[in-house]
Amino acid sequence: MTKVTLPDFTQSFAPAPIPQGPLNGLRAGIKDLFDVAGYVTKAGSKSRATLPAATQDAPTVALLRAAGAELVGHNNMTEFAYSGLGLNPHFGTPMTPLIEGAIAGGSTSGGAAAVAKGDVDFALGTDTGGSLRIPAAFCGVAGLKPTAASVSSEGAVPLSTTLDSVGAIAKDVETLRRVYAVLAAQGPQDTAAVKHLVVPENFGMDQLEEPVLAAFESALSVLESCGFTIERRAFDFLETYKKLPIWHFSAVESRVHHSEQYAQEPNQIDPKVKLRMLRADTASAVDYAKSLALRAAIVKDAQQEIGQAAIVLPTVAILPPQLSTLDDDESFDRINLLALRNTTLANVIDGCSISLPIPQTPGAGLMITAPAWRDLALLDAATLIEPELTTR
Repeated sequence: MTKVTLPDFTQSFAPAPIPQGPLNGLRAGIKDLFDVAGYVTKAGSKSRATLPAATQDAPTVALLRAAGAELVGHNNMTEFAYSGLGLNPHFGTPMTPLIEGAIAGGSTSGGAAAVAKGDVDFALGTDTGGSLRIPAAFCGVAGLKPTAASVSSEGAVPLSTTLDSVGAIAKDVETLRRVYAVLAAQGPQDTAAVKHLVVPENFGMDQLEEPVLAAFESALSVLESCGFTIERRAFDFLETYKKLPIWHFSAVESRVHHSEQYAQEPNQIDPKVKLRMLRADTASAVDYAKSLALRAAIVKDAQQEIGQAAIVLPTVAILPPQLSTLDDDESFDRINLLALRNTTLANVIDGCSISLPIPQTPGAGLMITAPAWRDLALLDAATLIEPELTTR
């Protein structure tokens, strides 16, 4: 019997007939920003609690339902999906089962916690800067941020229409593969094997906690033993990337979408979320347009420089922090930015990315990132790597 309780779930779904399909036998959690017919889509916010119930499933939810998955309930999340830590003052903060007192990560916090605890087999979620991969790492499960264009985001409350992707967290890579096969649209998939992995010398390897660094270096040895070539070098596009004010996208675009709640129900919005939305006031239309143009250039350059290789990094620079350390805004902002740092790269370059757990160091993850439409190749690589990380 699946436990559908706070803080991992915000509501349960009534039992429904389950058709025959490729996802039979799998229980699914649905992030509380996807429309499910008959239920209010709260996006982790009390400011949306009085909205009308959805009249139809989001296309992704409809696909899962038709494929025979059992839809269990709406998973809790960071309000409006606006942080990588998963805190929610309205419905409670999901915690990782791996470390006592530590957070699950976000924004797909409830989904990751529910998968890790065995309450569901996979969770449908979104990833704007790491919101699937951060909690996957913190909870010791697998998380896939697909190529954004490969999975529909219709019927999902957006954070950033520029950076959002729809994907999943699952107990293992095989389940991710089954779910992605149901969700993904036809596209120009490049299935050439990922054999060459690059550790960037100019991004993502500073400020690592010692256990994370040790786990990552150990994982690289496993990758080499699996036949992957590991190279350490700098990428030119990353120097441009560092100049991009990435916050423009989520601040401006979330403010546009949630303008009614922001104006009419400001006291019902988490102050930490409201502060980040407030930053939109400091970004001019010209600044925002420049950021969009710079991002487009980065996407093009990254695709050319990475080619058929892939970038390998620790998913998160830190292990899951204790909830008690995140009370003050300064600590929260510092830890949130560090948690999001490595994962956000995939969203900005419009790529695909997968996080695998490193079981010997609970809460640490190994992340492989490639340009757009390398999803199936990434899943193939992850299928090879996953058992080796588990047994060594």
